[in-house]
Amino acid sequence: MAFLDENFLLSTETARRLYFDYAEPEPVLDYHNHLPPREIAEDRRFANLFEIWLEGDHYKWRAMRANGVEEHFCTGAATPYEKFLAWARTVPYTLRNPLYHWTHLELQRYFGIKELLDERTAPAIWERANEMLAGPDLTARGILRRFRVTALCTTDDPADDLAHHKVIAASGFSVAVYPAFRPDRALEVHLPERWNEWLARLEAASNREIHKLAQLLDALEDRHNYFHSLGCRLSDHGLTSCPAEDTSERSAAEIFLKARGGQAASPGEHAQFASFLMIFLGRLDAAKNWTKQLHLGARRSVNSRMLARVGPDTGFDTIGDFPQIQGLARFLDALERENALPKMILYNLNPSDNYAFAALVGNFQGGVPGRIQFGSGWWFLDQKEAIEWQLNALSNCGLLSRFIGMLTDSRSFMSYPRHEYFRRVLCNLIGAEMERGELPGDRELAGRMIRDICYGNAHAYLSLPEISQVSGIRR
Repeated sequence: MAFLDENFLLSTETARRLYFDYAEPEPVLDYHNHLPPREIAEDRRFANLFEIWLEGDHYKWRAMRANGVEEHFCTGAATPYEKFLAWARTVPYTLRNPLYHWTHLELQRYFGIKELLDERTAPAIWERANEMLAGPDLTARGILRRFRVTALCTTDDPADDLAHHKVIAASGFSVAVYPAFRPDRALEVHLPERWNEWLARLEAASNREIHKLAQLLDALEDRHNYFHSLGCRLSDHGLTSCPAEDTSERSAAEIFLKARGGQAASPGEHAQFASFLMIFLGRLDAAKNWTKQLHLGARRSVNSRMLARVGPDTGFDTIGDFPQIQGLARFLDALERENALPKMILYNLNPSDNYAFAALVGNFQGGVPGRIQFGSGWWFLDQKEAIEWQLNALSNCGLLSRFIGMLTDSRSFMSYPRHEYFRRVLCNLIGAEMERGELPGDRELAGRMIRDICYGNAHAYLSLPEISQVSGIRR
């Protein structure tokens, strides 16, 4: 079998039929990503292959560092072409790393380039890709149309003004672009300088003073309402583990005042304050039929020297081994007792916890198909092997048929082939089991499930509005 031909990752005839007949035709609903709304609003045109492909890509930086490349060519002041050549020299050494698949899949799907990238082919690939980037099809909006994205949800701070979302909605763009509410900064009472700077931004955005806890809660609810008016139907939290301490409003108010005065909360106080706010925010989500997302398990910035040198989110994060289930179960139960448990997607970063997550979600179902989701593999787990691990754990403990499928979770417009990659892995897994007689040979039965996982389940589950219903905008 040729590398990256039309049957890539599809090892059986049944897998191929499932993919081409049921998965491939489905559009994309990208319900979680980190694409910059400004670039969609302005329909950014990328000057060269570095800008669209390597700019800010810590996956590639990690591989380049492992290959001995100097930091100058990763996050330093080297020219775009020099950085591209450093990546091209690294690519042959990424065999069996998912980056080798993704690199060549992206070159094919965006530019029709089938040559393997290395130092020898790099100059011609650079020139050909840059020529195509000068055309109309590979701007920010052109890419979304090309990959048949019907809607996407960005990741936005409550203090953001969402001005770019309003521009996009008013433009009549065929792809619906919604904000998602990410209030992580509200929990950071252990970092009072950073937290108070953020509160000043929240005061400006909500047009109200925040000197006590009740005012913070009012401001967050105000922004929650504002996000809702612009089509937001999802919130998101990036947490090491879910805080779930029993905390009274009085205790949370005292911790607030200390941090507002510049005194860092102790680890215990931070956990209490975060627990209180997470319950409050869960109630807001449930009241508006939003979906809450919890990204759990990352240990960030473990290399302190490089953190000081190049800053956060540059490829020095790892999988954490935090206790997850006790706090998460208490959090879900606390909201359930109040009848305030929203729809929720739980993303796990440590594969040793997959079965614990998959089993836990089964305790809080009902009312909505797949009400609590064990989310797709993310970050270090968004490659073939770990995708299969997640699918298997979900299948064995819950209902794969109700899974809402893949998301991009990327800051790059070059990441949309990740949906194709996931779909091929899914179809290969199901197709092989059908051919072994472990599943019925009823292609329509399996195909309906695959179609739903690729698009239909997410469309039904997320309750995203039509863009024409948002803030009176008409197309």
